[in-house]
Amino acid sequence: MSQPIFRRSLLAATIASVMAVPAYAQQEEQTNENEFKGLERIQVTARRKSESIQDVPVSVSSFSADDLEEIGVEDITELQQRVPNTTMQVSRGTNSTLTAYIRGVGQQDPLWGFEPGVGVYIDDVYVARPQGAVLEVFDIERIEVLRGPQGTLYGKNTIGGALKYVTKELTGYNELNLQGTVGTFGQRDIKISGQTALSDNFFVGGAIASLQRDGYGEFVNTGDENYNKDVMTGRLSAKWIVTDDLSVKLSYDKTKDESNPKGGYRLTSSQLTGEEPYDDVYDSNIAMPVENLVETEGWSAVVDWNVNENLTLKSITAGREGYTDTNIDFDSTGAGALLVPAIYQDEQFTQEIQALYTNNDNFDFVGGLYFYDGEACGDFGTVLPQLGLTLDTGGCVDTESQALYGQGTYRFNDALTLTLGGRYTKDDKAADVYRYTYLGIHFLNQPGDWGTPLIVNSDFSTEADWSRFSPHASLSYRLNDDMMLYGSYSNGFKSGGVDMRADVSLNPDAQNPYDPEIVDTFEFGMKSDLLDGRMRLNAAVFYSDYQDMQVTVQRAVTAGVASQVLNAAEATVSGFEIETVLAVTDTLNVNAAIGHVNAEFDSVIFFDPVAQENTDVSDIWSFANTPEWSANVGFSQSFDSSIGQLVWNGNLAYRSETQIFEVPSMLDMGGYSLANTSLNWLSDDGKWNVGLHVKNIGDKIYRLAGYNFAAPRDADGNRTGPGLGGEDTIIGYYGDPRTISLSVGYKF
Repeated sequence: MSQPIFRRSLLAATIASVMAVPAYAQQEEQTNENEFKGLERIQVTARRKSESIQDVPVSVSSFSADDLEEIGVEDITELQQRVPNTTMQVSRGTNSTLTAYIRGVGQQDPLWGFEPGVGVYIDDVYVARPQGAVLEVFDIERIEVLRGPQGTLYGKNTIGGALKYVTKELTGYNELNLQGTVGTFGQRDIKISGQTALSDNFFVGGAIASLQRDGYGEFVNTGDENYNKDVMTGRLSAKWIVTDDLSVKLSYDKTKDESNPKGGYRLTSSQLTGEEPYDDVYDSNIAMPVENLVETEGWSAVVDWNVNENLTLKSITAGREGYTDTNIDFDSTGAGALLVPAIYQDEQFTQEIQALYTNNDNFDFVGGLYFYDGEACGDFGTVLPQLGLTLDTGGCVDTESQALYGQGTYRFNDALTLTLGGRYTKDDKAADVYRYTYLGIHFLNQPGDWGTPLIVNSDFSTEADWSRFSPHASLSYRLNDDMMLYGSYSNGFKSGGVDMRADVSLNPDAQNPYDPEIVDTFEFGMKSDLLDGRMRLNAAVFYSDYQDMQVTVQRAVTAGVASQVLNAAEATVSGFEIETVLAVTDTLNVNAAIGHVNAEFDSVIFFDPVAQENTDVSDIWSFANTPEWSANVGFSQSFDSSIGQLVWNGNLAYRSETQIFEVPSMLDMGGYSLANTSLNWLSDDGKWNVGLHVKNIGDKIYRLAGYNFAAPRDADGNRTGPGLGGEDTIIGYYGDPRTISLSVGYKF
């Protein structure tokens, strides 16, 4: 079936029958055998307080722990197939670094010191860096995906939206859950979680997971695995109920990823070896050690004090740190044209004091103070064996940020509600950046003196500060008990910074800090429950004015890569989202969602280090990682039997053509569809569960990311000279092939 026909058919089916909030939603218990089981009331904390998803004037999708277990979700990137206008993928050349975009806004470059456009939160604690942010799904309460700027309540770097990962609450009940999974490619996972009460007012809990899988392919020249998985992750928590009104919760988590570095698939023949691309996109070559380590850990202390029936105070104190030591072979030939060993380190401390006031008559307010102190450091080599050169690039950026925020909601009557809010943020940054070119071949862990640099490309320190007020306003009107209309305005910004790859020898302006980028978004939406509670239909249209966009431009030059980050672009983004679920019968739910984004650059002006002049490329640039269309349809059918309950579900997800970088290239991916299905069995006593999950049923090959340092070409596409390091470097990284897994769980 052609893509246009697919889109028309899917859109027609979606609008004509079913659509809305991802609803693998469970049904309420019936009080009468003939009474219809209504769709579950879904609670979210999108506005920092618990409320029904149908009462929130925000585009938000929510997935409970049962939802995610039923469809076999292993990590948060799989939600890309179920949330409209959203990209969540593993970054190029990595196993656990997150690339996240919502409505065209995100972070293309995961380099240390650069800021994300989609905020990730673990139990309301902000995760500042994308390294290690591909969160495994285990021992959780739910995951919420908020679309559109969330600057008032969630702060800077949420101009695209936010993802909230909410861990399982401690209740004091004795629980022990065991789950084992085996699957194709040697998958073997073990997950253990549990909790208990040490006293009437002190609870403890923990979870640990070992996630192992052989590679989808191999490094042909060494025999090592490529695209394998070797992850250990765990979490500990404790809750002390000091009094009926005061509680303290402590949490600690750690993840260790020792999966091999990913090798890219060459899209062109090698200029150095003459090798043609392999038949299998998961096969590669490598000229570096197959060693990789990503460690992340964090702790938090949350104090909740119910001062009285109207006022609650909360303190959230937290710290996180991460370490990455990895090797990336850019040319993937084994000949070693462009080798990049890299080390990243980061740490952060955050403190938030929050006040939640509720007047049950007509007014709610949430506000607080926020403080962030973080340091991100890194060092990477650009090793060019064919030229006999090594570039050493590194430095640190220190960030201090303070914010004051507040948002109030006033109900004029049962139908009309007004929400006003704002956040004032002040950022201070200090950066040290160096970039040296050395004769000879050197690696970061190589002992001895590298000698005097041949070229001091950069060696500078700089400081900058910014302040910004981010307002929000929304007006909602409830037509009746089952339908709400709303309109909102939201402002968000992504913090400014310093290009940690800056090469002052090629571009003297590269050492200048770049400013924050800003998004103003207008949204109009509908939340509705129709057909006597059988159907939930939510929809939103949006328009965003995107200003001072931070444009990262990298160009291959004779002795490496010239980089610069500028506030060089202006753009407009508009689109819509529709999500729905329909209870066809008491045992059959059908869900669907569709998203459309029209994102266009109005102006893109930057200094081209090759042409040595300013140029406007808005006519040839397009938004990266932002397909024009995204959609999914699915179902969940349950069957009662004498041996327990069977639940069969399936999902078909579609993404239209996607551009990997702003500039068109061979890496760009055409539209594709992925189909998944699961069959689950649950025992009558609720203790046993077995799940059979088949993902990417059609074994679709789809490209997610890549590197594009192409050799110069003529108008016909023929190479006219050597590329960077003497090689034509165009390599891609791909999504998972078809996988089949069987999970068995037992709850004591």
